Amino acid sequence: MPRQPASVLRRLRRPLLVLLGVLAVALGLNWLLPLPSPPPYSPVVTAADGSVLHAYLSPDQKWRLAADLRDITPTLRKAIVAKEDKWFYYHPGINPVALLQAVGRNALDTGRRTGASTISMQVARMLEPKERTVGNKLLEMLRALQLEAHYSKDEILQLYLNLVPYGSNVEGVKSAALLYYGQPPHYLSLAQTVALTIVPNNPTGLAPGRHNARLLQARNRWLRRLGAAGVFPAKDVANALQEPLLAQRRPAPRLAPHLSRRLVQAELQKAATFAGSKAGLQATLVRAKQAKAEELTRHYVRRLAPLGITQAAVLVVNNRTRAVEAYVGSANFGDVLGQGQVDGIRAVRSPGSTLKPFLYAVAADLGHVTPKRMLPDVPTNFAGFRPENFDKRCNGEVTLERALGHSLNIPAVHVLQQVGVGTFTQQLRRAGFRTVARQAPQLGLSTILGGCGASLEELVGLYAALANKGAYAPLRFTADAPAAHPTQLVSEASAYLVTDILSQLVRPDLPVGYENSLRLPRIAWKTGTSYGRRDAWSIGYNRHYTIGVWVGNFTGQGAPALTGTDVATPLLFDLFNAISYNDGGEWFVPPAGLDFRLVCSVTGQVPGVHCPNQVMDYYLPGVSDARRCEHQQEVFVSPTGDVSYCRACLPAVGYRRELYPNFTPEVLAFKAANGLPHAIRPPHNPACTLVRSDDGPEQAPRILSPTPNAEYVLDGRDSQQLQLRCAAANDVRQVYWYANDQFVRAAAPTEAVFIRPGSGVLKISCADDHGRNTNVQVLVERL
Repeated sequence: MPRQPASVLRRLRRPLLVLLGVLAVALGLNWLLPLPSPPPYSPVVTAADGSVLHAYLSPDQKWRLAADLRDITPTLRKAIVAKEDKWFYYHPGINPVALLQAVGRNALDTGRRTGASTISMQVARMLEPKERTVGNKLLEMLRALQLEAHYSKDEILQLYLNLVPYGSNVEGVKSAALLYYGQPPHYLSLAQTVALTIVPNNPTGLAPGRHNARLLQARNRWLRRLGAAGVFPAKDVANALQEPLLAQRRPAPRLAPHLSRRLVQAELQKAATFAGSKAGLQATLVRAKQAKAEELTRHYVRRLAPLGITQAAVLVVNNRTRAVEAYVGSANFGDVLGQGQVDGIRAVRSPGSTLKPFLYAVAADLGHVTPKRMLPDVPTNFAGFRPENFDKRCNGEVTLERALGHSLNIPAVHVLQQVGVGTFTQQLRRAGFRTVARQAPQLGLSTILGGCGASLEELVGLYAALANKGAYAPLRFTADAPAAHPTQLVSEASAYLVTDILSQLVRPDLPVGYENSLRLPRIAWKTGTSYGRRDAWSIGYNRHYTIGVWVGNFTGQGAPALTGTDVATPLLFDLFNAISYNDGGEWFVPPAGLDFRLVCSVTGQVPGVHCPNQVMDYYLPGVSDARRCEHQQEVFVSPTGDVSYCRACLPAVGYRRELYPNFTPEVLAFKAANGLPHAIRPPHNPACTLVRSDDGPEQAPRILSPTPNAEYVLDGRDSQQLQLRCAAANDVRQVYWYANDQFVRAAAPTEAVFIRPGSGVLKISCADDHGRNTNVQVLVERL
């Protein structure tokens, strides 16, 4: 008769209760005696391919590099398991058969004494080192069972390989592989792998590099055993036996020291100690590119030492991913005298002229400029700021493409005045310029000449935006960094205009001798030199990479030879030739938002009725300035050309029409002061008593000196004088100066006049021979 379910439950109740009791006790013991945490690992920075770039000592001063699953190759796993614990994948952490054998041998004192430790028991001992006693052995066995309950077999094996000792302060198979063979574990041969599996049994007596002969004998003995046991094919073992043992202690990997320190410090700020379970930080660096960039920078700076130049920094960015593929913070991290530990990538320096391309792109988007647009290049006083070109020369008027290609300062300041300092700095803030964001309220027109702070990291990010159709995204330094949504700084069209200009090879900032080089890379690049020749910059890009170079001294000391053209650009070219030489064939193409139009060859504006000479120019439809050119004005003159007439005094007959150049007062003053030939408009009809209707306030003389609302401190003992100078219209023959409404004297428009004013508020007035007048007010103090 079948048993009833109730009777079956009664029979199973006691075993179930016992099982639940055991489980409760086990859980209680697990809670009361939790597994010790693994010791802290060495902070490690790896390249994009996982290879180790830089390693540091762990907080307890050990070389303990965490091996990931990729490092545990089948060869390593087989060798370790066959040698240490061949039943590892079958027992629960304790091998009962091995325990009984060990007890018998030790009790009867027959054979080799052994402790029958499984891999799990060895891990327990390494996690919680204790004196070798029977009680501690029992605790070790309990810990092994606990480990098996918490971790998988592969995870326990990984812990073992991370903690196994190799003598001195070296722990873990990955540390041993890198420090003794210079390779990660998954690159090792069978012979090298077996050698590393036997060192932990006698780390002192078999230390690689010190006892290689002894280690070689032990290695070969174990190779034969493993071959005889069928762990490895006989042919592989025979080949391994022929391999010499070349292990020696090597220095820890030391590539990319600046970025490695940066990443590790950032990680340490997130936690009190480096995460014990974390294998390392994976950077975006490409090992081969990083090594080449470091080598080129180191050798290049060594050649610059006689010139008083000691340091350089290099940053290489992949334009598509914004990933940093090479990061060289200094020429030599260990150079104490040259302050080699300073990170030149993040150091805030004067950017020199490197911001000009971005300014012109912003101005193009606002419709102010196109490549053929003429810009004034004459001495100009911008409310007390008098910029000069690098060569101390002026050209009168230049096209934008010439102004950018020759890195002229005065035209750039004129454009910045048009754009507005606030508008420009706001765009830089959107591009991640942190120092500019802090300095913004104090910045002025000198910003475009390097009068602000910027880092190589920020500048390379800005140029990478130009290479990416004007879209900015933060640079990525780690593989797990999220891809940020791009910010459109400038249009694709204006980015292309700037790129087209910067890629021209007929320009003055080619390094000496490079115009004849067969290995000149096809890139768009810009140089920069800070005031006092303290910083030399050269930043370039093609479709694939943006590379930035800074050269100088971390002390801030200048050097006569320190210029972006002659010092920074040769290294930039070497880097492109080494990293991206074959990428120049794939170049940028004009975007759909760009078109051609005919413009006046004299001004670059849309041709007017008096513009016979015209050239083709890029422009942004619907954006670029479409005003008609008025570089020549039609003037009514007498038959002899002695006088000109306004419409109010134009005679009925006896006059003719002539065209005269319509220069701005500044350009006219420059031409007159430098004796440059130019047609001069005849003086206005002296018999005319009516106000000329075509004279607007903009035709009045512009006072260039003194500066409006400025304060002048003059030496009262030597009767120091104040200069009066103006720029007047083309038809002005004479101007009249007044000080506090008192007549000073008449002078030619380009003539400088000097006065000796007293202390106090001073009103300066300038009138021309057409009755047009301008006033400025200054404060004078005599000491």
